[in-house]
Amino acid sequence: MSSTEVKTPPPDSPEFLDELPGEVEMSLFDHLEELRRRIFYSLIAVAVGAVGCFIFVKPLVQVLEVPAQGVKFLQLAPGEFFFVSLKVAGYSGILVASPVILLQIILFVLPGLTRRERRLIVPVVLGSSVLFFAGLFFAYIALIPAALNFFVSYGAEVVEQPRSSS
Repeated sequence: MSSTEVKTPPPDSPEFLDELPGEVEMSLFDHLEELRRRIFYSLIAVAVGAVGCFIFVKPLVQVLEVPAQGVKFLQLAPGEFFFVSLKVAGYSGILVASPVILLQIILFVLPGLTRRERRLIVPVVLGSSVLFFAGLFFAYIALIPAALNFFVSYGAEVVEQPRSSS
């Protein structure tokens, strides 16, 4: 019997960068099981984030009201603020859990990447994260006030506006 040795190309060769490190064959069901587990971890992170944000929902709502300068929010039906609180906590929970979700996506995709592709993960994730949070900041500072101003003034001639007693 002869044993076959798997030869790894030298680290400075182009073949080394195109190789899949630690290549392991997985069946379709193994891939689906791995995907199910990653989705489960992500959902747990979102649930924990949403519960944590629901605990602090009043300060979160106050932070979200800051761009609405001159607009008074009203509760027009019983329980409306509760449902708004659930929405705010849910969306904030997704935002808080986004690093865990991103990690789960990376851990699912990582075994199928070559060494060359793996070297690009950190710069892409860091750059994408910076741009994502810059977009959130821009929306909070510029887009939300403009959108609220538009929506408040859109039906001003047709719909009765509440008067603020300052």
